[in-house]
Amino acid sequence: MSAKVAFIFPGQGAQSVGMGREFYETSPQAKAVFDAADHLIAGLKDVTFNGPPEKLTSTKYCQPAIFTFSVAALRALEAHPKFKNITPCFTCGLSLGEYSALTACGALSFEETLKLVERRSFYMEEATKLKQGAMAAVIGADRDKLLAICAQNGAEVANFNSPDQIVITGEAGKVAKASEAIQAAGAKRVIALDVSGAFHSNLMRPAAAKFEADLVKAALRPPRFPVLSNVDAKPETDPEKIRRNLALQITSSVQWVDSVRAVAAAGVTTFLEIGPGNVLKGLIRKIDPGLNVHNIRTPQDIESFPAQA
Repeated sequence: MSAKVAFIFPGQGAQSVGMGREFYETSPQAKAVFDAADHLIAGLKDVTFNGPPEKLTSTKYCQPAIFTFSVAALRALEAHPKFKNITPCFTCGLSLGEYSALTACGALSFEETLKLVERRSFYMEEATKLKQGAMAAVIGADRDKLLAICAQNGAEVANFNSPDQIVITGEAGKVAKASEAIQAAGAKRVIALDVSGAFHSNLMRPAAAKFEADLVKAALRPPRFPVLSNVDAKPETDPEKIRRNLALQITSSVQWVDSVRAVAAAGVTTFLEIGPGNVLKGLIRKIDPGLNVHNIRTPQDIESFPAQA
């Protein structure tokens, strides 16, 4: 019997210089992905493998680089003999990672998704210049209290990352006031994030409006297995509903806790975190310690994955 798994993909912030180089040098399938990306975004491969770090974290390269590495690692996995013992049942990703998930389930081609990722990141960066926004990670706060404080102060929730980690977002002054009140209400920690704007907030509405025009043209197909949207954490196979959710995702809260719980409720207990970093593994450990997460960041990770025949 094959191992039933969920493919999950990281978002922005997971990048590091040199990521994916081992796959590029050892997997023809991964090499083809990086080369195709470099053809569409000149210099992407060099910046990914060689940096410098500040260039890799820039808007032009960061999101496309993470997406490209994630898909390259996935293609290397799919080409491995061990893949015949793996049955992907669901896929999802954290914010940007949802685009890797869409390619993983076949809803969009790699090239078309990369173009969408590039446009999305450009529009989001444009929106950050219209009004000063901010984000803060809140650790160990009561969820209901946090939501009430955000509502009172005009702040919003960007991410429900784990039961004890929620990211707030919005206009800089409103986030500062909400952060102060949340800290006073008993949160363990409130950490201001080093970001260029208020992602997953209403300040991103100009970006969402522009991006909808790109999404209308995207040739979305029914996925081979369901993808869970950040917007509602529900498994989806209808291309038009997927398209609608992608338009909403830029301004909506990322429902990562509910996404993981939905996959677990369907009986899948093994997750493959494909791409850079291991942030999702840490979050899932807090959401449900009984779930298994295996990272696919290097060719060695594929070899060590205990897929059962």
